[in-house]
Amino acid sequence: MVTFEQSESVAMVRQTVRDFAEKHIRPYVMEWDESQEFPLETFKELGKLGLMGVLVPENYGGAGLGYHEYVAAIEELAKVCGSVGLSMAAHNSLCTGHIMQFGNEEQKQKYLPLLASCEWLGAWGLTEPNTGSDAGRMMTTAVKDGDHWVINGAKCWITHGKSAQVAVVIVRTGELLDSRGMTAFVVERGTPGFTHGRKENKLGMRASETTEMLFDNCRVHESQVLGNVGEGFIQSMKVLDGGRISIAALSLGIAKGAYEASRKYALEREQFGQPIAHFQAIGFKLADMATQIEAAELLTHQAANRKNAGLPVNKESAFAKYYASEVAVKVANEAVQIFGGYGYTKDFPVEKFYRDSKLCTIGEGTSEIQKLVISRAVLRD
Repeated sequence: MVTFEQSESVAMVRQTVRDFAEKHIRPYVMEWDESQEFPLETFKELGKLGLMGVLVPENYGGAGLGYHEYVAAIEELAKVCGSVGLSMAAHNSLCTGHIMQFGNEEQKQKYLPLLASCEWLGAWGLTEPNTGSDAGRMMTTAVKDGDHWVINGAKCWITHGKSAQVAVVIVRTGELLDSRGMTAFVVERGTPGFTHGRKENKLGMRASETTEMLFDNCRVHESQVLGNVGEGFIQSMKVLDGGRISIAALSLGIAKGAYEASRKYALEREQFGQPIAHFQAIGFKLADMATQIEAAELLTHQAANRKNAGLPVNKESAFAKYYASEVAVKVANEAVQIFGGYGYTKDFPVEKFYRDSKLCTIGEGTSEIQKLVISRAVLRD
């Protein structure tokens, strides 16, 4: 176990979330997955526990905890249901995190208490239908009109794009490809011209809502700009640096959930007169899974440690996100193999870990983008 993670508060958070997940999430996991139901009330309950504002200071209604506690909370949720872990992470790291990091005092006082309690659910919009990794070519624009900005365009792959009461949206206010030509706005649900589009029918993470957000002459007052005009893209990159730690934690939870299910099954399932865990073919799979999980955990908490210390995490969060997400896919794949035919059915948990894991290598920057970030960082060093 990672030494710098050991603290009373981390242990307390871990046990609290574990107990909550067993009681309020595990009984409904497959029901939510099959129906693609977004369990909003579950997040309201997580809000009462302080888990929807883990990093938000107490004076804004949050839990005021650090990144080690945050990682532990996401991990414990993801060990039971990746969808719940994903939505909790997106709410905390992206929408809430962006306002916390770049909002002025009035914006923080207004939005952070609502978000930390999950009285309001948050969304964050950067990606567009034709600009995923290539955010500099975004086509959603905001044009100044007196003391308002008029937003037009669409964002896609948005977690909580339908159910969120408030969204942070990054749109173009300057020239195409200008890194200082984009601005972040806070847009509230109910603002005329702000609607949602279709809900995506996904391979995995099916209980985490993913939709389009649409803007049709949506008028937003200039007081809703986050930071300064033209800083939206630069802000987003900093927000994603922290957000990648949350995806690493999500990956870690999925990997651990798949591993623990596999280990238990391998000790119970008998073939040729003994548990299959005693066969080297299976034992070596479990050894590889355990080793990779341990390495992913070390990288994740290294990034968390630096984030808590206020140090740059661009390279370290990319290390953690890239490695942990790839490990989640590998471990989930091996878990299905260990379960054999049963692993291919919905009667056992590993097929869902397998489906959910793939998102971790895509969301908040693909594995290829992480390698780009890492290669640039190591060539600078």
